[in-house]
Amino acid sequence: MAAPLKSASPPGDVSLSRLVSEIANAPAVREALQCFARDKQRTTEQQLQLCRVSAPTFFEQKRAEWVLAQFKALGAVARIDRGGNVIAHPVENREGPYVALTAHLDTVLAPRNTEEVSIDPDGRLHGPGVSDNGAGLAALLAIARVIPMLDGYEELFHRLVFVANVGEEGEGNLSGMRYLCRQSSTGSRIQAFLILDGPNTDHITSQALASRRFDVTITGPGGHSWSDYGLANPVHALARAITMFSEQRLPGNGSPRSSYNFGIIEGGSSINSIPSQARTKVDIRSESAAKLEEISALLTTCVEKALEFENDRAIGGKVNAKIKEIGSRPGGRLPDDAPILQYVRAVDAHLGIRSHLDCASTDANIPLSIGLPAISIGAGGQGGGAHTAQEWFHPEGREFGLKRILLTLLLLLRDLDGRRPEVLRMAGNGSRNGG
Repeated sequence: MAAPLKSASPPGDVSLSRLVSEIANAPAVREALQCFARDKQRTTEQQLQLCRVSAPTFFEQKRAEWVLAQFKALGAVARIDRGGNVIAHPVENREGPYVALTAHLDTVLAPRNTEEVSIDPDGRLHGPGVSDNGAGLAALLAIARVIPMLDGYEELFHRLVFVANVGEEGEGNLSGMRYLCRQSSTGSRIQAFLILDGPNTDHITSQALASRRFDVTITGPGGHSWSDYGLANPVHALARAITMFSEQRLPGNGSPRSSYNFGIIEGGSSINSIPSQARTKVDIRSESAAKLEEISALLTTCVEKALEFENDRAIGGKVNAKIKEIGSRPGGRLPDDAPILQYVRAVDAHLGIRSHLDCASTDANIPLSIGLPAISIGAGGQGGGAHTAQEWFHPEGREFGLKRILLTLLLLLRDLDGRRPEVLRMAGNGSRNGG
């Protein structure tokens, strides 16, 4: 495991605030920050192009190849790793250590054709994945475009790696980030993660929401709805199990907050046939690991009781169940005094961005669970309707999100590099944290 970043001044400390201001006003940085507003249309057009490349979970390869080509066109040293992730170094450096800027490639829904992802005259995008995570991927490329403008910062950018990863959504089970953190030689040298997910800048995800996902399948003999009436029915048993589970009251808005969702129900072949199989997939989440285990055990209990009831009332045949875990996202939490958290808060104060800490399930779950500093933030702009056919994104205000990302990166890279370029040195005693 990589060593943690060094401690920083408190969020309200004058020295850290002055450091952010000094960095933002350095000539090369100021020019890069201004470029985000000038390149607004270009960034939106690139986002439209990438969102038209279908990338549902498990089928991200074409979009990965498209993103790879964009990085290479910008002069980055880029490749696709064995996990399917795009890895791009803005400056050649195979040794590390690194700060990673990441955004996931996959989407819950996928466009059936390019016309399904559209743009209004005012720049508003419509279609699957335009917000989650078209916004994050567009920001990844926008940051990469300004790196060459930052003359004198080459030593810092030796320590930066861009990652466009697979498997964040649905049953992907964070596969791309798992591979990066646990198997990749590049990932083993990453010391901090700045993760871009969606557009909105009003939150900083610093706590990883743990979850477990299950596939519940109930089987029986099946038969004719009239001549075989009375046989144990898998659909009836499954419906009863779901009802029994749903009747339990969970602290959805309490502490610890928990939730569940039966997102898929399948079964049967015709209206006049007793089905031989019924199936559901359920997502369970909780801020508490103990509560998560309790709710998961409750699911098993409800399924067992539903089987018993259905078999007792049946005049023939039996139903059986199989519960298979199909996903497990670990939890974790960033300490309140973590440098990465203090840095983004200081940048928010400088830019006038009002944000709050939150708990969510993102790619940050994996690094946080193994003790690596990570936060997930929005990439700028406005969006809504994620995971639905009505998803939308508007680029208004995107430049503030991009400025936030670049300034936070510079603070992290400065800390990681261990050698402060003259332009980043504070007036006064010249200590790494500005005194």
